[in-house]
Parts: sequence; C-alpha cells; structure tokens
Amino acid sequence: MSTKTIERPEIDEREELDDDTPKVFHYVKKDKIAESAVMGNHVVALCGEVFPVTKSPKPGSPVCERCKKIHARLKK
Repeated sequence: MSTKTIERPEIDEREELDDDTPKVFHYVKKDKIAESAVMGNHVVALCGEVFPVTKSPKPGSPVCERCKKIHARLKK
C-alpha cells in the first residue's frame, strides 16, 4: 500500500477574509450607525439597501450612486 501526497493549490487567504468588505458605502441615518455597529441591527440606506454596519468609510471610499442622488435631492 502506498501513500500519495495531495498538493494544496496556492490560495491567498486574505482575499477570502475580505468578503464582508463593502464594494460601495451607503448613506444611512447617523443615529442608526452606532446602534448597528454595537448591537448588530440592520440599517436601511437611502437607496433601500438593508445591511448591518460592519465597516467605516475612509476618505475617498466609493459611495453608492443611488444614495448620492437621493441625498443631493434631500439637501435642496
């Protein structure tokens, strides 16, 4: 009886860990952000997307185009 070594494919495991990183950030009511971050509650963005707050946007982060348009209309 012989044993065989199975080669493990090269995988960058850091890519798998970043699955929860949002592709774009959304506009959400300020008072709901902290609550969601602490309690894990879901928030509703201006565009209607529902999600828990897991990341904080950094300057220059991509923003949802639908949220931008709605926010611009609300400011007028």
